[in-house]
Amino acid sequence: MHSRQQLLLQFTPEPELPLQNCMMLKSVTESFASMIHGLKVDHLTDGVIQRSKRMILDSLGVGFLGTSTEVFHKVTQYSKVHSMDFDDTWHPATHPSGAVLPVLTALSEALPQTPKFSGLDLLLAFNVGIEVQGRLMHFSKEAKDIPKRFHPPSVVGTLGSAAAASKFLGLSLTKCREALAIAVSHAGAPIANAATQTKPLHIGNAAKHGMEATFLAMLGLQGNKRILDLESGFGAFYANYSPKDIPSLGSHIWLLDEQDVAFKSFPAHLATHWVADAAAAVRRHLVIADRIDADRIERIVLRIPDVQYVNRPFPDSEHEARHSFQYVACAMLLDGSVTVPSFHSEQINRPQVRELLQKVVLEHPPDNLPSFNTLYCEISVTLKDGTSFTERSDTFYGHWRKPLSQQDLQKKFRANASRMLSKDTVESLVKVVESLEDLDDCSVLTSLLKGPSVQEEDSKLSHVFSFPHTMSPRLSNV
Repeated sequence: MHSRQQLLLQFTPEPELPLQNCMMLKSVTESFASMIHGLKVDHLTDGVIQRSKRMILDSLGVGFLGTSTEVFHKVTQYSKVHSMDFDDTWHPATHPSGAVLPVLTALSEALPQTPKFSGLDLLLAFNVGIEVQGRLMHFSKEAKDIPKRFHPPSVVGTLGSAAAASKFLGLSLTKCREALAIAVSHAGAPIANAATQTKPLHIGNAAKHGMEATFLAMLGLQGNKRILDLESGFGAFYANYSPKDIPSLGSHIWLLDEQDVAFKSFPAHLATHWVADAAAAVRRHLVIADRIDADRIERIVLRIPDVQYVNRPFPDSEHEARHSFQYVACAMLLDGSVTVPSFHSEQINRPQVRELLQKVVLEHPPDNLPSFNTLYCEISVTLKDGTSFTERSDTFYGHWRKPLSQQDLQKKFRANASRMLSKDTVESLVKVVESLEDLDDCSVLTSLLKGPSVQEEDSKLSHVFSFPHTMSPRLSNV
């Protein structure tokens, strides 16, 4: 087989309704399939291209960093998943890129290279996957709040993965619809597994299950033709589901054009970034000779939204610490920064941290709603002599209202990717993603993602080994 078209012929096609007949069966599900099938490269705007390239670069770096975690090593013989809470985050709440990008890099590497997949092919499919997730979340008031029942990437991410794969593979309108229907039956993961080693599986499974749904649709498997219209369909995930048709392609406006994503500066739940920002401001009042004397502190009050799964007074693992308002506040007060090593066990279990955690109290002001678009954090630190300092954060650096500069985004990527890749490879990836829309062949990107690793580079320089490593590093969420 030498082409995408020939590859698709390996699958038994179902009889295709003429397009005009499909449109007579108008439904929300049909409008989504029409969007996936009908969006073209020409629909991409400069703003969407620039924002999605930033998402792609950030996701690649986070993926490489994830290969160093315990979760990665535990599941590496089965599958490779995203294993740190470091992904970009959108509103309504989800991690949009992690379920989509691995599918596209995997497909672009695995499929025949004639004809070639271009950077624009990848950008279009990526943005289709992002768009589907955003549109689905706008169908529910519940989705606008930080979730309580299920982890959104495991739901909307699965359909985003299916949409991206369907677009990349050039599926027909009917097959796009079937892929969405099948994906709904693969979706879902309970929020109770947040702050555990299982949470990272959610996005990895979303990517895998969405791609699987696409291939099953290509084989002729069918689902409910109105899966997105029904409360008993996709509406089963939301208590107040109210779907609407997508506007025609002629008037299509990308959600990513209307709202950027948030990029995290440290790997923890997004809500903790407001806490870190406010705590950093308070710390400036407490510092003496570049440190604070925690013994002087009598009480720490955090005024934050009522989000129970980020309320962990005494976290005893890195995953619980990533989901702890209390821990992030204490780490910032003590150290003046929160970084990747802040969540290592030796940092979490420091006596100074455990003592400070006992002084933290949470308050939930009624106006502080659990929404990434409106929440704030106010922190008050009272000293034993009665002195009190209060600071508030409404928007942290990295939020879509205060986006990371391109320089700082690249700095984060370099810090993450350089743990696995050689310096030359890291710099080449920065350049390739920066000009992704001009890339004629995506195999250039996938080749860079396979190495050489830091270890391989070191072995060549030192001549310690006379043979290359047999394991090339891969994105942790592929």
